[in-house]
Amino acid sequence: MTTATSVSPQITEKIQAVLRQLNGVIAGKPAQVQDSVVCLLAGGHLLIEDVPGVGKTTLAQALARTFGLAFSRVQFTADLMPSDLSGVSVYDRASERFTFHPGPVFSQVLLADEINRASPKTQSALLEAMEEKQVSVEGETRPLPSPFFVIATQNPLEQLGTYALPESQLDRFLMRISLGYPDRAAERALLAGQSRREMLETLPPVLSAADLAALQAAVDQVHVADPLLDYVQELIAATRSGQWFAQGLSPRAGIALMRAARAQALIEGRNYVAPDDVQAIFPQCAAHRMTPASAAGRGALEQTQAMLEAVPLP
Repeated sequence: MTTATSVSPQITEKIQAVLRQLNGVIAGKPAQVQDSVVCLLAGGHLLIEDVPGVGKTTLAQALARTFGLAFSRVQFTADLMPSDLSGVSVYDRASERFTFHPGPVFSQVLLADEINRASPKTQSALLEAMEEKQVSVEGETRPLPSPFFVIATQNPLEQLGTYALPESQLDRFLMRISLGYPDRAAERALLAGQSRREMLETLPPVLSAADLAALQAAVDQVHVADPLLDYVQELIAATRSGQWFAQGLSPRAGIALMRAARAQALIEGRNYVAPDDVQAIFPQCAAHRMTPASAAGRGALEQTQAMLEAVPLP
């Protein structure tokens, strides 16, 4: 029986069906799969940072197919130009006018593969699209499809031919995750099982774009109590104290954090946000936006986790 603190069984079943299908493709990574769904339900964009060959592209394609969304992929390289993303106007002699040919950014799910191999100029071409859900081409503003979800993959910066993403670009990503190598059991299933490429080709849509819009609307209805807001403000204040980070979270980051926490609560089957929801998504939402204080001696993710453990629960 549905109580006042739980979401409807129909919503719960839809979300669980999505997770079951995705976990059938991405073996042994249930936490990262759930983070990806949280990011999509929250209306954000996802950055996946990892070495090549661990399933980043497979996850992006599986998400698009599972939600029944139009998908396009762009391989970012050093010579990629902004117009290669947004599109160009080409003169048509028959009509004696220029006709706009949209680029791959005009898709519901855009995979920006190896985004940090492109030049900063091309990276910045995504800024307007990610923030405003529109692009300006040759003086004309063109809306992007709805939903519009960017999944960018990034190689470790120590690899050759990579450019660090600027802070303004990183801030447009709601979450950053890492898949990592599979455990022994998951890797054996990959080695012995069906090709993931073949599996993707036959992967059926579980939901539609309309279903996704309804779930995103349900995220907006998840309740946030005042004590929970106090806790989030304490976390944000801690990031700005100078003890943990050189620069703390912005108000925009705080708003993004709350939306992700609402989506996490919805996936857990509750219509209210609990401290566990905030803790579950905080490192993925915050670490890529901050630089550890010089004396910390830790990476951003480790420092974020240490700060999270130090701030008392409400």
